[in-house]
Amino acid sequence: MFLTDLPAIAYSDPWNLPLTQRLQMLQRGGKRVAYYYEAANNSTFRYRAYNMAQVLNSGDGVPEVSASYFFQEDLHRVDEIAAAADVLVICRSAYNHRINQLISKFRIRDKRVLFDVDDFVFDTRYTHLVVNTLGLDKEDPRVWEDWFAMMGRMGQTLRMCDGAITTNDYLAARIAEFSGLPVKVVPNFMNREQLELSERIFAAKKSSGFARDEAIHLGYFSGSPSHNHDYAIVESALESVLESDPRTRLMVVGYIDAGPSFARFGDRVIRQPFHDYVNLQRLISRVEFNLMPLQTNVFTHCKSELKYFESAILGTLSIASPSQRYAASIQDGENGYIARAHQWGSVMRRAIENMDHYGAMAEVAHADSLAKYACFNQRDKILQAVGLG
Repeated sequence: MFLTDLPAIAYSDPWNLPLTQRLQMLQRGGKRVAYYYEAANNSTFRYRAYNMAQVLNSGDGVPEVSASYFFQEDLHRVDEIAAAADVLVICRSAYNHRINQLISKFRIRDKRVLFDVDDFVFDTRYTHLVVNTLGLDKEDPRVWEDWFAMMGRMGQTLRMCDGAITTNDYLAARIAEFSGLPVKVVPNFMNREQLELSERIFAAKKSSGFARDEAIHLGYFSGSPSHNHDYAIVESALESVLESDPRTRLMVVGYIDAGPSFARFGDRVIRQPFHDYVNLQRLISRVEFNLMPLQTNVFTHCKSELKYFESAILGTLSIASPSQRYAASIQDGENGYIARAHQWGSVMRRAIENMDHYGAMAEVAHADSLAKYACFNQRDKILQAVGLG
């Protein structure tokens, strides 16, 4: 484990602002973008609305372009929002009467409406694949009712818009094929709060010469409870590595359990609860390897590479399945490692044997993450995507 351990940050959600303040944020610029999501959360809303608005609002003085974000609970002020904004971006929201009203308010003012989606959850032809990939109970009729309804409603909202924005070219092609709409790509990226702490951590690791103790920690970081099938890909290989190499440890963070067969490893298996996204960076920075197993299908190929760049910025190397985005981001042996389903054991051992080159690889990964996924490098992409570039 790396020895650098900055103290925990006193975290609170930075987007928790009153509606009056968010309206003022929107009205500051000459051109104005309103982002809509049903309710704030730590995942899609953060990446696809809050982070976007933060970038567009960056800089001093009166900005040329300003942005803000709004929720379902704000729609009693929908006329003010529609009057103030030039562009509406609806983020991954399923159709209902409120969405219809929101779009209509922009339509009657002849203003542009875009749909931003970060997952393949809008085409009901793939509902079975999604349900199976997420490991949901296929015998429960409510699962089918919920997912067919949600994906159908999501597709309806998408088709009501003038264009779409998404996280990568692969998902963009699925959106275009489904909707016939023009699609722009703005990748997921790190916001200012996440980046500031991550850069401090990386600087401390680098200045120490990537100092670490004798143990080698393999980390699995789960952001939701739907990753059991992904974790199963690496589970037996992990057992084998822990069995054969007494230096190794497993850190499991978030909504997943290591499994009963790991009990025999005692305190070599470390369990951590779900953390806020800023302090999560501290945990990721401590492990030598961030494990990113992922099933291989159309649904998972649409996933973004956020788990890669959020560890790379810290100087922590990843071992990943060859999904479309992971394979595009990681050059095996240069800034991380790629492992096919049958290779996890051998690749983990190869990565451990290659520890002498860790620092050089970590610096390559950090530079790549900073150049492609830092908030300060996204403004032009966002402006082009919303039609203001």
